[in-house]
Amino acid sequence: MTAKPARTRVAPSPTGDPHVGTAYMALFNKALADTTGGQFLLRIEDTDRSRYVADSEQQIFDALEWLGLQPDEGPHKDGPVGPYRQSERLPSYKEAAARLLSEGKAYKCFCTSERLATLRKIQQAEKSKHIGYDGLCR
Repeated sequence: MTAKPARTRVAPSPTGDPHVGTAYMALFNKALADTTGGQFLLRIEDTDRSRYVADSEQQIFDALEWLGLQPDEGPHKDGPVGPYRQSERLPSYKEAAARLLSEGKAYKCFCTSERLATLRKIQQAEKSKHIGYDGLCR
């Protein structure tokens, strides 16, 4: 049985020195893509701007290159499913969210993180079968 070509990706956050977990996932994802005749993509998870470290993205590119795990597509090598930085994809996410809202397939939740944390603690204390959002804003 021949496997279909796999499109795999690794998605590190540029928040400091490259992590060994990124290398580990890149190794396996690149191997799967290569053995199936697929593609290996690099996506940069740069939406947490409070933790963003300016030089980290280049360090990620350099580390993957040093390891021999060059992506087929990514911020440094464009392809058909870009952009490859999450922050550059926000307009398409907003468009998709607006469509889901207008079709009634999503809803806005205005709960605070404090309310949700309290709800979780109550559910855990009561050993509730359902631990999670209670649907207040639906």
